[in-house]
Amino acid sequence: MKGWMYILKCADESYYTGSTKNLEIRLNQHRMGEGANHTAKRLPVELVYFEEFNRIDEAFYREKQVQGWSRKKKEALINGMSETLHELAKCLNRTSHVGFGFAQPTESFAPSTDGSGQPGK
Repeated sequence: MKGWMYILKCADESYYTGSTKNLEIRLNQHRMGEGANHTAKRLPVELVYFEEFNRIDEAFYREKQVQGWSRKKKEALINGMSETLHELAKCLNRTSHVGFGFAQPTESFAPSTDGSGQPGK
């Protein structure tokens, strides 16, 4: 069963990272205040990034990986700055990358910022 890892930007400018089997339904839950406590208290929320996986467990592992990232690293991912991600990944914490090397998204998406409504990659 497919899964998605997604990042929402909340009204207070914080980010929420989650995973789900049905992205459309989950986004509607968040927008109606029925999602996580974090988003329910920070409406409205905006989808700023997602990745599609072949299996929900891969999306869940990716969620946990991204949740541990700094704000700058999340913003580099959202903005498609892979070269910056590599630099921001350097750290002294020897356990920061344990167990997260196998899940690869089948597709990623960041909504366009040019107003065209077309996906930006």
